[in-house]
Amino acid sequence: RRITGPKMRGVLVVLACLFASFSPLACNQQGSIPEDLLVLTVATQETDGFRRFLRSAKHFNYTIKVLGRGETWKGGDYMSPPGGGQKVRLLKSALEDIQDENRVILLVDSYDVIFSSGPRELLKKFQQAKHRVVFSAETLIWPDRHLEDKHPHVREGKRFLGAGGFIGYAPNLKQMLSDWSGADSDSDQLFFTKLYINPEKRKSINITLDNKCRLFQNLHGALDEVVLKFEDGRVRARNVLYNTLPVIIHGNGPTKLQINYLGNYIPHLWMFETGCTLCNEGLRPLSGLQSEYPVVVIGIFIQQPTPFVSVFFERLLNLKYPKNRLRLFIYNQVKHYVQIYNSVDMCRDDIDCEYFFSIDVDVVLKNEDMLRILIELNKPFIAPMMTKPGRLWTNFWGALSADGYYARSEDYMDIVKGRRMGLWNVPYVSHIFLIKADTLRTDLKDPDLFESATLDPDMAFCSKVRNKGVFMFVTNMHTFGRVLSTENYQTNHLHNDLWQIFENPVEWEERYIHENYSKVLRDGLIEMPCPDVYWFPVFTDVACKHLIEEMEHFGQWSGGRNVDKRILGGYENVPTVDIHMNQVGYDKEWQKFLLDYAAPVTEKMYPGYYTMAQFDLAFVVRYKPDEQPALRPHHDASTFTINIALNQVGIDYQGGGCRFLRYNCSVNAPRRGWALLHPGRLTHYHEGLPTIEGVRYISVSFVDP
Repeated sequence: RRITGPKMRGVLVVLACLFASFSPLACNQQGSIPEDLLVLTVATQETDGFRRFLRSAKHFNYTIKVLGRGETWKGGDYMSPPGGGQKVRLLKSALEDIQDENRVILLVDSYDVIFSSGPRELLKKFQQAKHRVVFSAETLIWPDRHLEDKHPHVREGKRFLGAGGFIGYAPNLKQMLSDWSGADSDSDQLFFTKLYINPEKRKSINITLDNKCRLFQNLHGALDEVVLKFEDGRVRARNVLYNTLPVIIHGNGPTKLQINYLGNYIPHLWMFETGCTLCNEGLRPLSGLQSEYPVVVIGIFIQQPTPFVSVFFERLLNLKYPKNRLRLFIYNQVKHYVQIYNSVDMCRDDIDCEYFFSIDVDVVLKNEDMLRILIELNKPFIAPMMTKPGRLWTNFWGALSADGYYARSEDYMDIVKGRRMGLWNVPYVSHIFLIKADTLRTDLKDPDLFESATLDPDMAFCSKVRNKGVFMFVTNMHTFGRVLSTENYQTNHLHNDLWQIFENPVEWEERYIHENYSKVLRDGLIEMPCPDVYWFPVFTDVACKHLIEEMEHFGQWSGGRNVDKRILGGYENVPTVDIHMNQVGYDKEWQKFLLDYAAPVTEKMYPGYYTMAQFDLAFVVRYKPDEQPALRPHHDASTFTINIALNQVGIDYQGGGCRFLRYNCSVNAPRRGWALLHPGRLTHYHEGLPTIEGVRYISVSFVDP
C-alpha cells in the first residue's frame, strides 16, 4: 500500500542517510533539531562587554565555557593589524577534550557580542542550514581583498566569511582546526577564509555561510540593515534587508558604539511594557551603613568664570552623605586636564578611596541623594543626566559622528524627555560622573587620560575610556539637576549673578525670587493694606542684599537735587537720593524682572489691564536721617508703581513707610522683599514717611509712564 505523510518523510530521511557521502551523523542534522549545545568564547580579562555577554547568555540559559582566563592577550584588536590566532589555539585545545560526536559547538567573541534569542532557535536555524559548520557572513572582505574573486557567489545575501562567530559539530570543527599551527598573533580571519575558499576543504568539512543573517548579525558594513524590533514583550534586532531576526549580534570592527546602543535594549533590558529591567540588578545598598559608607574623593573644577558658585557649594554641603567619608579636591583657573589628572591620582593613591566623583562647578546639584543613588547603581562608570532649561542639551551624547563629535541617537529625545527611563551605555559624558577607584587603578591607570593632540580634554578622556572597554552609563531615573549656561557670563559687577535672568532664568529665580511668590497667583497670597494698594512677596533676602550692595559699590548717588541730567528734560520735580538701573547696566534685566514677576500680578489685580512693563524710570532710593529722610507728597509718572523694600524696618532702620493721603492710609512696616503695587497718577497721591535712624533702601519702578 501507498506510504504517505510522516511515514514517507521518515523513509526519505533513511534513504538520504544510506546514500549520504558524509558521516551518518548528518541524519541528526537533517531530520531533527540538535539539542546538545556548548558555547565557547575567549576572554582573557573581565570587561564590561564580557559581563554584558554573560548576562545575555544567562538570560537565555546558554551553557558557556570561557577560554583563556588569566592569559595575556596576544591576538591584537580591531584597531591593529590582523590577529586572533590565540583564539584558534585555545579552541583547538578545548575541542580535544570533547568526545561526543553529536555535540554542537558555538564559538563567538564575547566583548562585543550579545545573544538576542535562545539556544532552541539557534539550533533550529543551524539545522535548517543543512551544513555541518556555519560561519557568520560579512558584507566586507577582510583582511585580504585580493581573495574576493575566490569566494563562491550567492544568489542573495553576503558572500564573505566572518570569523567572529561560527557553529558546527565537534568532529567537523576538529577537522577544520587540524591544520592550524599558527602564532597567537596570526589572523584567524585569514585562516578560516582560506579554508572556506578552498572547494575541497569547504566540501569535506561541509562549511557554509549564514548569508542572510538568520543566526549571526555582524554590524560592520551593515549598520543600515539593523533596527530594533519591539514586539509582544520582547526586543531584538531585525535585519530589514533580509527580513530576518538574527540570534547573535556582533559589533565587529569599528561598530562598538552601535553594539552598545543595541545592548541598551537587547536582550529585554528595556521594553515599553516593563521599562528598565537592568536597573535593579547588582545594586550596592547603602541604607543603614553610615560609618561604613565608601570613601569618595570629590574633584570640583572651576574652568571659567561661572555664575552662582556660592550656591554650588551650598548644595554640595547639602548632599546626604557622611561628610567624614568625603575628600575634596578643588581646582580653579589652572590648565584643565592636568588638574583633573591630579584629582584622579589623589583617589588612586588613597587606599581608602573607593570612588572618584568629578563635578564641574556649573552643575546644579538639585538631588541631595545623588551621590548615594549613583553609588548604589554599582557601575564602574556612571553619570547622572543633566539638562539645560529651555534648551535641547544634555551632558551626554547618544551617538558620535564619523569624526568623533556629537550625533543624535534614535532614542536620544525619548531619553532626554523621560519617555524612556533607565541606564544607558553612551559614548560621551561631561560635567559630572562617578568612577570606581578600582577602575582607575586598573583599566584607566594611564597618566594621559585627558591628553590629546586634536581633542579637548573631555572628548579625549571619553575616547580613552571607550577604547579601554569601560562602559559609560548615564541614568535618567531621577531628576538630578541641570547645567548652567556660562558662555556670556560677565564679571564686571560686584554681584554678577544678578545679571543672569536671561542666561540662567531658573537658577536666577531660585536665588532671587521669594519662595512664596508662586502662592501670590496660585493661592492669592496678596494683601491690600490700603485701597487698591497690593502687597506681595517677590524678592529673597539675598536679592535685596545684592541689589543694595551693587548700588553702594557703584556709589554714584544722585544727591537728591532737582536738576538731574539723567532724565529727559533734566529736571526732577520730586527728587530722591537714588541710582538708576540703567546707570549700572541693569535696565534690560530689570524690565525682564518686571515683565515676568510684576506684570502677572498687575493683570490679576487690575482686570482688563495688560502691560509690557515698560518704564522710563527705575531706581534704588536711599533714605538717611542726615541725607534725605523722607519724600514730600507727590504723584508718580506712571500708570502703576512697584515699590520693593530692600531692607528691614526695626533692624536696619527706624521709621519710614508710605502714606496715601487720599485714603489717610499708611504702610508703616514694610517687609523686606515685599512689593507695594499701586496706581501712580490721580488717585494715589502719596508721601515717603521719615526715616529717623539707620538707612532705608527701596527700589522704585514707574511702569507704563
